[in-house]
Amino acid sequence: MYQDVRGRVMSEGDFKWMAPFKVRKSGPTDTDESTDTWDTIDWLLKNIPNNNGRVGMWGISYPGHYSAQALIDPHPALKAVSPQAPMADNWLGDDMHHNGALFLPHAFNFIVNFGRPRPGPGMPAMPRFEHGTNDGYRFFLDMGSLANANEKYLKGEIKIWNEWMEHGDYDEYWQAQNVPQHLKKVTPAVMTVGGWFDAEDLQGPLSIYRAIEKNNPKAWNILVEGPWCHGCWSRGDGDKLGGVSFGSATSKYYRENIEFPFFMHFLKEQGGLTLPEAYVFETGSNVWRTYEVWPPANSESREIYLHSNGKLGFKAPSGSAATSYDEYVSDPAKPVPFLNEINIGMKYEYMTSDQRFASTRTDVLVYQTDILDQDVTISGPVSVDLYASTSGTDSDFIVKVIDVFPLKSGDPMDGYQMLVRGEPMRAKYRNSWSKPEPMKSNAVTHVPFEMPDINHSFKKGHRIMIQIQSSWFPLVDRNPQKFLNIYKAKDTDFQKATQRIYHSPKFSSRIKVNVLK
Repeated sequence: MYQDVRGRVMSEGDFKWMAPFKVRKSGPTDTDESTDTWDTIDWLLKNIPNNNGRVGMWGISYPGHYSAQALIDPHPALKAVSPQAPMADNWLGDDMHHNGALFLPHAFNFIVNFGRPRPGPGMPAMPRFEHGTNDGYRFFLDMGSLANANEKYLKGEIKIWNEWMEHGDYDEYWQAQNVPQHLKKVTPAVMTVGGWFDAEDLQGPLSIYRAIEKNNPKAWNILVEGPWCHGCWSRGDGDKLGGVSFGSATSKYYRENIEFPFFMHFLKEQGGLTLPEAYVFETGSNVWRTYEVWPPANSESREIYLHSNGKLGFKAPSGSAATSYDEYVSDPAKPVPFLNEINIGMKYEYMTSDQRFASTRTDVLVYQTDILDQDVTISGPVSVDLYASTSGTDSDFIVKVIDVFPLKSGDPMDGYQMLVRGEPMRAKYRNSWSKPEPMKSNAVTHVPFEMPDINHSFKKGHRIMIQIQSSWFPLVDRNPQKFLNIYKAKDTDFQKATQRIYHSPKFSSRIKVNVLK
């Protein structure tokens, strides 16, 4: 059966965005998503004939979030749950925010229709919003600051947008919505599923899996990650995304060999189950891997350092230069695009797109290794340590990890610069998500952050590249490059800034990764 949430479409009740779990309830009428799930399961067991007393649950995206919430206080009959692309925290890396930066076209384009009020039960929703153009770069640039969204388009009618604009920092509003903090008594078998190239909910599955693993050591808990966009494992072949091929029908393989056996085993006790702790696809080599722990135990921590002259390597900078750096001018009036094409939204294919168009810009720094003389396989999270300065008082720093293919004339991947992982960091949150701090103008500042996991093999003959920039538009909302509440910023607040990235022995910018032995 399929079930919607309270207050959506024609259902009764009051809809709340990621309704928080209530640790203390005043009585039987005090509900949340976990109690609604409990009540539904109880009703089904009593009213659906010939059931065997075992219940399974799954969902993708928002329904994946509800599947995860069902694990907080699970019904005894709930035996198998698969949260797929679940939202774990919409400020700390899922959907709307990444490291303090708003994912603008995704947030705006989703909520402008999802959040529009319905006049009443059975009555049609208000007309869908029309942008009037397919050019998202131009549309959002012309919109100006986020404060203009209501004045120009939304007219104050979207309640959830209004809430978001009042909660720019990671305050109690967002903290209460965090699901992993409550996953402490998980009894069903859990298979959390995600996509390495999920533009919407990449962080959620990893956070849900890790929370269950940490807080429920006896739980049957596994992670599945494939080379997929958002929910793409449930449809199509999953053999490619954008210009990158994965060499096989990965989605079909998952449905037949991973998902189906999981539910058949725990719901009908049929079939022997041999699923590992982590069933993950390794991009680059394009093979499925199985591991007893995630990240894999057979790996070592390595650091990849930025050097002068655009060099990148596993050895730290040496010499006597105390302040070796590269610089660029970031202009909010001419932000770096995230796509090399016209598109109105957050096109999923950006997650693997060719980055050569960005590497030619003067406001994008490019660092790359020599040609690799052996395969380098990175598995797990990517930690970033930047030493940076700005002539302003706040800045975004976008870091992209890229696989550079060899130059081969006639090869469709000739020189392709495949985006493997990219994330923004809003520097004012470098020390605290809930208490932002300004940067001191032109002072070297440590800006650390963590990017979601990857499982990618950079093959012999390829190069590893890192690109650094201060805008990624319109994927990420523009930073005025002043320390202020960006959601209240005026168009006149946006200013150019000179950015510096340091790579000296004292200030050694780098990324930290797990390299398979």
